[in-house]
Amino acid sequence: MDKDNLTIVEHLEELRARLMVVGYFLIAGMFIGFIFGKPVTKFLTVTDVPKGIALNYFKVSDPLSIYLSVIMIIAIIIISPVILYQLWAFISPGLHPQERRATLAYIPFCIILFFAGMSFGYFILFPYFINFSLALASDMGLHQQIGVTQYFGEMMKITMPFGFVFQLPILLLFLTRLGVVNPIFLKKNRKYAYFILMVIAAIIAPPDTMTYIIFVLPMVLLYEFSIQISKIGYRQYLKGEQKLIEEELEK
Repeated sequence: MDKDNLTIVEHLEELRARLMVVGYFLIAGMFIGFIFGKPVTKFLTVTDVPKGIALNYFKVSDPLSIYLSVIMIIAIIIISPVILYQLWAFISPGLHPQERRATLAYIPFCIILFFAGMSFGYFILFPYFINFSLALASDMGLHQQIGVTQYFGEMMKITMPFGFVFQLPILLLFLTRLGVVNPIFLKKNRKYAYFILMVIAAIIAPPDTMTYIIFVLPMVLLYEFSIQISKIGYRQYLKGEQKLIEEELEK
């Protein structure tokens, strides 16, 4: 089947087939999650990050809810290469051969950056947030009684977004290779990008100035790093376009 000339219905059928593949792998990943769910949950509650904190549960279903959430997160992380590959395979027919090879190579870096972002959120930002909250509660004379569901909720709220924020260099490199953006555009619209990043930080950051700055700073540095990466991608894009022009002229 010529994937370059598929109808909308055929594209939807292909998308459905790829989602089914992801679904099958997700089920397999959940079985693995059942094996590692309890050790991972225990690790997240006994490491130095929540050290000295007594976690409580207020509903009988809280431990089960957390356990199932951890299982699902483990499964998604395990099958993330499959998800990214299926996404690449779906859009690759619309890319030039050199773009297909280049974008396929992005998958390992996406996974590495996702783990780097989550690690940054968990080991650096989350402890600061916990310590700030406990110090504020002490100053206000409040008694510490932390619910385990709320604890994990705040943890995911901080760590997961940074897993995606750290994808920014790869995303902009990908868009640059496609010719959608270029380094000049990214520099020219830097102030708008900063504003969007500040809004994102305001949504996920606790309401104090220092923590907000700690959230915004890595985002800004990532954007500036992305501009430098975009320069490399733009040179490759121009070379690819020049090669295509030369091939067309030779015909």
